[in-house]
Amino acid sequence: MIFRIAAASFYFVLLVSSVRSADPAPSAISATDLAARLSAWQQDGASYARLRMEVKQPPGTTKSALQIQIKARRTKMSTDVVYQILWPKERKGEAVLLRKARDRSASGSIFVPPDTLRPLDASQMKEPLFGSDISYEDLIDNFFAWEHQAIVGTEDVDGVSCQILESKPGKGDRSSFAGVRTWVDTRRLVPLRIEKYMAGGRTARRIDTANVVTDDIGRQIPANLMVRGSRKDSVTELDGSRIKHDVTYTDRQFTPEALKEVTIPRSSPE
Repeated sequence: MIFRIAAASFYFVLLVSSVRSADPAPSAISATDLAARLSAWQQDGASYARLRMEVKQPPGTTKSALQIQIKARRTKMSTDVVYQILWPKERKGEAVLLRKARDRSASGSIFVPPDTLRPLDASQMKEPLFGSDISYEDLIDNFFAWEHQAIVGTEDVDGVSCQILESKPGKGDRSSFAGVRTWVDTRRLVPLRIEKYMAGGRTARRIDTANVVTDDIGRQIPANLMVRGSRKDSVTELDGSRIKHDVTYTDRQFTPEALKEVTIPRSSPE
């Protein structure tokens, strides 16, 4: 996700498998187990998605609306993602590549047609994606894999009882955030709200799930998201319910030079 975003996860970044009959009852899930399942959910291999992103400044007034395609490879050891604008025509081809290996700082590249290509380093991960309320870090950060996980309470979100999972980075975890709280619908194992905090407790980001759907491999996933960041007069809405996992990528598709091409991946052969 967002969540996912994806994340993303944003996706931002954010997808979760349904509870199997052999799993413990939701009330019996420990913080470590819950975080591990959510982390595994993000590591879903190769995927392709399209989403609509609207940046509203002030809320209720659309400043920009974009159609975006997302190519991703997510495993336990590394994450590679490419975000490319498909529409509107005047911004088609703008693209961002982000890469992060386990226990290493993130890096990437930005391409703006016709020929502007520049690198991104770890110090720039706080910058916004295409002028939205989502940062590059939001797209590749897996806080469910951080060292410290705890259940810190329960609360209803839109009438759904959620456990609040608090994630904090350990010595080997690289993040600009001091902590993250996730309101998890443990019956479906879906995050319904995420809040990210800076040192001192200031809220840096809030992500609310507006709709939950079933994806192409039978999982319950957040589909419509509302993201609010540090700008009080801004909100970003995401609609990203279309996702495919039967895709094949080459290593070249996750290189800076490949950002200059807008291509749609082929389905994997059966």
